Amino acid sequence: MPRPFKTRRIYGDFEADVFKPRGRRMAELEQIYLEADELEALRLADLEDKYQNDAADLMGVSRQTFGNIIKRAHQKVADALINGKAIRFTPVVSERMHCNGCGRRWAETAYASRGENCPTCESTAVETETVSLPGSGGQDKDKDKDKG
Repeated sequence: MPRPFKTRRIYGDFEADVFKPRGRRMAELEQIYLEADELEALRLADLEDKYQNDAADLMGVSRQTFGNIIKRAHQKVADALINGKAIRFTPVVSERMHCNGCGRRWAETAYASRGENCPTCESTAVETETVSLPGSGGQDKDKDKDKG
């Protein structure tokens, strides 16, 4: 039996829900699904230039797990760029956490206990705020989803 899925912290606020080659309609394109933790790993490792140990700590996973996540993300992005596929971003959740102590905002890939402390400053003054998900106009995002 596989180990249970560990909650991953997501700090990025991602505006778009899809990225596609210019000049081609979505109906013509094969789609690749980039999970929220994969997008966050790309943000931390490639955009913020964090070391894997530091990025893993921020996401709340082991360095090995972070390495696996970033490898999957790089493979998916390379496939999309080289083979002209669309990348669809899987949303995190409809709620984000907000620390009243340091102002840090984050989401998690699975529901966690609501009594959690802030991962940055350890404050217990944490609130939940509702956010609107991009492209959530009643469409079923998991329809025809292929994680392979």
